[in-house]
Amino acid sequence: MIKFLRHMIFHDFWLKLFSLALAAMIWFTVHFASQKDVSPLTFTANEREFANVPVMVVFAAEDVRSFTVNPRVVKVTAQGDTKMLNSVQGKDFRVMVDLTGIEAAHLRKKVEVNPPLGVIHAHATPAEVEVIITPKG
Repeated sequence: MIKFLRHMIFHDFWLKLFSLALAAMIWFTVHFASQKDVSPLTFTANEREFANVPVMVVFAAEDVRSFTVNPRVVKVTAQGDTKMLNSVQGKDFRVMVDLTGIEAAHLRKKVEVNPPLGVIHAHATPAEVEVIITPKG
């Protein structure tokens, strides 16, 4: 029985000691983070507004009609890391209206905002623009 216990304790002793130390470090990290309500996975996003971002019109290449978009510019509100938002400019956002497959019309269309890499979320104000499409011919 003594031989069995000695083998269980001293066999791979340094590996067991390392595992115990690692487990204790993880426990202390979780314990103190939960007391302070701080999580390493928590991300605080800041907001920044970019005015006068132009609205681009996407249409088929063979389409030769003229398009009028009102308003031509929108305000984009973006969320992300402060450092990233300070390095981003309004021209880095792609605000588009997709008009492929739409015939002559006077309609309201939702704008799509494609933010640059590193920006978490972005939306445009106004969310819709008025589009006037002149007929072919």
